[in-house]
Amino acid sequence: MDSWGTLSVEVTAGFSTTRDERGGVPPPRTKAMSLRTVDLLFTRRTTTIEKLPDKVLLHIFSYLSHREICRMARVCKKWRVIAYDTRLWKAVSLRPEVLGLHVGSLEALLALISIRFGPTLRYIELPIELITHTVLHELANKCPNLTHMLLDFSTAMQLHDFSELQTFPTKLKYMCICLSEVIFMEGFMRKIYNFINGLEILHLVGTYEKVEEEEEEIYEVINVHKMKSATPNLRVINLYGINFIDDSHIDAFSSNCIQLECLAVNFCNKVTGSTMKTLFQRSRRLRCLLMNQTSLKSEHVMAVEWEKSSIQELDVTATDLSAECLIDMLTRIPGLRFLRAGQINGFNDSVLKAWTENGNTRNLIALDLEASDNLSDDAIKKFLTRHGHQLLGLSLSGMPHITDQLWMAALPIVTNAKILIMGTRERLGVNIHVDQLMDGIANSCPKLERLELRWDPENLRFSDKSQKAIDILRVKCLKMKSLVLSDGRYYEIVKANFERADRTTVVRTSTSCRTSLYYLLSNYKDLIFN
Repeated sequence: MDSWGTLSVEVTAGFSTTRDERGGVPPPRTKAMSLRTVDLLFTRRTTTIEKLPDKVLLHIFSYLSHREICRMARVCKKWRVIAYDTRLWKAVSLRPEVLGLHVGSLEALLALISIRFGPTLRYIELPIELITHTVLHELANKCPNLTHMLLDFSTAMQLHDFSELQTFPTKLKYMCICLSEVIFMEGFMRKIYNFINGLEILHLVGTYEKVEEEEEEIYEVINVHKMKSATPNLRVINLYGINFIDDSHIDAFSSNCIQLECLAVNFCNKVTGSTMKTLFQRSRRLRCLLMNQTSLKSEHVMAVEWEKSSIQELDVTATDLSAECLIDMLTRIPGLRFLRAGQINGFNDSVLKAWTENGNTRNLIALDLEASDNLSDDAIKKFLTRHGHQLLGLSLSGMPHITDQLWMAALPIVTNAKILIMGTRERLGVNIHVDQLMDGIANSCPKLERLELRWDPENLRFSDKSQKAIDILRVKCLKMKSLVLSDGRYYEIVKANFERADRTTVVRTSTSCRTSLYYLLSNYKDLIFN
């Protein structure tokens, strides 16, 4: 071998040999074979990335971010043409703070819309400085297939002038509006109401911050009562962390959106549930209701005709519902498949027992009881013994008394699990033998996709043979997409193990990633917003 990657070839009348000058001559081959070999070798020596067909390069570029694609465009003219192919620009974020492209001026954006985006654009995210009547007009005219749009007003101190706004994208199915706390949106919304009646998915995102007392005045910066009249076809509504949203706004949407399937009002702490009964009477298709950290009152929840509802997915995490209310609700819901009910003092052994004996738990596939300190080990074991085999997701985190011993007993039962969340961030008086736990997970849960261990690194005990347990987990759980650990020595060991196997994105720290059972929601993809 003369140099790396180059072979010295000799062809004779009878046979050819490929000689390695460091020693050894392969057995003789036929003349026909040797000529094919020579031809193949010359082909290999002359084939470079520049010789790849455009469609192959286009496919390779499709795996890159838009920032990377822009860098590729500087390599040569051919790559520049491919990088500007509109098929690579179907979904575009222009918000640099969330890894999107930075566009320096409105003129540059207008040129992008005309030259690079065009009819193939399906999704776009715009920051406040790029939301003008000219940009929206160009999007409406040049991007007729635009169906998803995010408008970020969250940092706005004042809006652009929209008095001349005459057109707006008309085929939108998904719209996300990030609200400002102080900028009123009615002037802008009044201009677009006539264009958004085809919306099916609506996200209104507030600037939720958890504070003990509200010191500043709260403004209703968007008129929900008018918006509901312009959006009769909504299937999914997500009102996230908006400090002025209350039960009257839920009532407004339910009065006009008869196709409503999913309603999320997470972190809207003015919601008490006073209009829930009316909501279910009007919205017969409502299957998913997410009310995490709201101010639900037990009497309002008990007034709902749960037995007549179609509800399948429910989140009442961190509410003040009583044990009596939880028993009444869970025993009357006919087909619950997803339940998040953590951080509720009222969720105790009697609730779990009543639900098991008098309710319908046959369809349950996901259960999150995070920080349910009033649940005993025995009650959880009995429930899992009976229903663990059907669960695809289970979270028993935030409870110091739930250690690796209970999990080792539960793992042979939850064999179909795709998501498991275990451990607490509190420093424990006992150690967690993580090698045995990893081995048990690997051998019992081959379908596992997401795993999070929230125990403090100081509580994790492992031996010099940890690599073997990690190897078994990595080899047997081939569908694993995310493994979240608290930052520490064990995290470094696991991360290095997966990286050696070229699975660099699997292992993550709990400071940058948090696992949730929301992945199992039927409308999960519709509920995603950035």
